[in-house]
This record gives sequence, C-alpha cells and structure tokens, in this order.
Amino acid sequence: MADAALRLQNLFEQLLGAPLRVRIRAWDGSEAGPPGAPALVVRNRRALRRLLFKPGELGLARAWVAGDLDVDGDLYTALESMAGLLWERGEDARGTAEALRDPEVRAAVRGLVRLAGPPLPPAPPPEEVRRARGHLHTRRSDRRAISHHYDVGNDFYELVLGPSMVYSCAYWAAPPAGGGTLEDAQHDKLELVCRKLGLSPGQRLLDVGCGWGSMAIHAAREHGVNVVGVTLSQEQAAYARKRVADEGLTDRVEIRVQDYRDVADGPYDAISSIGMAEHVGAERYLEYATDLHRLLKPGGRLLNHQIARRPQRDESAYHVDEFIDAYVFPDGELAPVGTTVTQLERAGFEVRDVEAIREHYALTLRRWVANLEAEWTAALKLVSPGRARVWRLYMAASALAFERNRIGVNQVLAVKTPDSGASGMPLRARVWGEPDRA
Repeated sequence: MADAALRLQNLFEQLLGAPLRVRIRAWDGSEAGPPGAPALVVRNRRALRRLLFKPGELGLARAWVAGDLDVDGDLYTALESMAGLLWERGEDARGTAEALRDPEVRAAVRGLVRLAGPPLPPAPPPEEVRRARGHLHTRRSDRRAISHHYDVGNDFYELVLGPSMVYSCAYWAAPPAGGGTLEDAQHDKLELVCRKLGLSPGQRLLDVGCGWGSMAIHAAREHGVNVVGVTLSQEQAAYARKRVADEGLTDRVEIRVQDYRDVADGPYDAISSIGMAEHVGAERYLEYATDLHRLLKPGGRLLNHQIARRPQRDESAYHVDEFIDAYVFPDGELAPVGTTVTQLERAGFEVRDVEAIREHYALTLRRWVANLEAEWTAALKLVSPGRARVWRLYMAASALAFERNRIGVNQVLAVKTPDSGASGMPLRARVWGEPDRA
C-alpha cells in the first residue's frame, strides 16, 4: 500500500506541533494534506536523509537545490504556507534539544529515520559554497564570496534582470499592473540616486560595487559626470567595460576590478553604493563608512542603498540565514537601518535623508522570478539545474520577506559636512521629486 505521504504528514505535524497547510506528494505516488493546496513533492527518500542529517533550513535547502524536493503549484503560496511552520517560529520556539525531550517528538524522529532508509548522509549539492579557513571579510575572502555570486555568467543575469542589468531594488512610480515596466522602474531608480546626489557636469562620481555598469553609464550619459566604478567580479567588469565602449563613454567612465578599500585617487564629489554594503559585514562596516568619508570632498554626498533586517531583542543572537549564506551571498550580513545610520554618523557623515522602499523590492523580485520562470529552459542551458533552483527559491522567498516586513531596504543620503556646517543641501530635502523619463 502506498502511504508514504500520509506517514510523512503525520510525522511532520508531530515534529512541528501544528497542522501542515501544504499537501505532501511522496515518491510512491501517494498524497496527503489539504485538498487544493500546493503540493510539497518529496521525490525520494534522500530528501528525508538530508533533513535528518541537517535538520532545519539547510537540510531543506540542500534537498531543494538537489531536486529531491519540489513544489507543484504556486511557489509563493507554498512558501507562505510553510513560512509560519518552518521559518517564522519565532524567538520563543522550542530549541531542538528541548523538543527532543518530548516522547512524541522522539517517536516521530524514529519514524522518520525508519522511513528515510539507510542512514548515510548525502553529499551537499555542488552549488553549495566550499568555505576556506580564515577570517571573514578580508580582501581575499570577499573576492571569493563575490565571485561565487556574481560570476555565475553574464548571460544568465541578462535573462533574469532584463535589459537594464541592474541587480538591486527598482523604483516603481506606479504598480506594474498600471503599465510600468521593470526597465522603466530601474531607470527611475538610477535617476533618483543621481538627483539625490545632486550630480552636475564635470563632477567625479565613485560607484562602489558597480555591477554591470548601469549606474556609471546612466550618470555619465544623463548628468555629464566622470565616473569610476569598482567591482570585485571579473565577469561584471568585462561586461561593464564593453557596455561603456558601446555607449561611447570611455572618456568619462572607468571600470576597475578593485576593492573599495584600495581606492586612493579621491577626492570625489559623490559616491553611490547600491546593494553593495550587505557584503561588508558588521566587523568592517565602520571601516567601510570611514573609507567612503575619506574619499569624498567636503560637502560631498553619499547615497547608500542597502537591505536592512529588523532589530532583535538580543542582537548577539543574530545569525546569517543558512540557505542564503550557503548558496547565495556567502558571508553576507544584514543590519538594522538604525545601526547603519549610527555607523555612518560615527564615520563623520551627517545623515540627511532615509527613504524606505521595501515594497519596491518585492515588486522587483517578482519580476525577476517571472523572467526566470518564463525562460527556464534557456536558463538550464546557461547554469546547472541546482543553480537555477537556488535563484528561483531565493528570489521568491525574498519577495515574500519584503512583503511581510521581515526585511526592508533603504536609501540613506549622507553628507561630508565641513566644519562650517554648510551642507550644500536644500532647506527642503525632498525637492528631487519623481524622476522624469525622456
């Protein structure tokens, strides 16, 4: 009798102490769970062994990346249905050791072991980062981390990001249903950054973490500034340089493979750091802020565009998301926006404006997921199935995290205000208004 799905449903509900809101479809063809709900497809017993040897998020991630687990139905609905049981059990949730004191939980674990088969730990999928020993956020470790994420292949990123090739939160003037495209929204975000920085012809702009060159090209072409863009990714730099040449901007835009800590040709009139500071790490953040402050002229502006997490009651308990750390952004760290503002101020900046654009990132991510899903067959010709599955899961889960206010994203505008106190800012800061498209 095919009953693996029902057994799994009962075991999971015993372990979680709550009913499952997804269906279970097992390798033997059996199904169990709420009718009409998305199905969590357990393709083989190896998925269970992954969960047993790495309980929690990392075991689930390994099973997903390897293709041992899948979802039949809407991925967003499935993730929302599982979030309250698996990822949002809260700081008051029982720890593993305490839970295993419960006889029913111990019995459920034994049942899962029997159902999983021979107790051999499966090897992690090849897409999982292999960590070298040593300190975090050194120049060497940062190069490795950036390469893992960004040197996946420019063709793959073109497929996901679309023609704008901007890998950060877009700025939507209206909901996408109102006719706005992703490319329009990314143009508007770049223009908003330029307006906040007050760019004018002849100024020097440093774009830290320049990606594929979109911000550098926009600033040079639309505002007449001279730009230095720095990245640690060789693939990004090669792509950006070709774009710069194709635009006829080689006299105004220089793309370097360089660590921001090694930039020594300041001062600059303005600095943009868009979606880069998440890689810096808490230990290095004051150094990051101090370096950028050093590179600016008196009165120069910094626009720091950065994802933020919610503060915890016990900040020492913060840990990096296991799936993201192992498969997406190795060594990446998120900080509360208040911590970021404090560190910028400690470095000498005067913070003039903070704009929260959380909902905009959810809209952006859903567009990226739609791009990937629409071109899934093409994506599998560019990267491994595991890598494509990583990107689909992390972008969909991140969209939900922004929508549910679990994480946010903020643009922080700061000035290197001189001793005279003349910041150069208008009396009413938000005079930049909505960006205009030609």
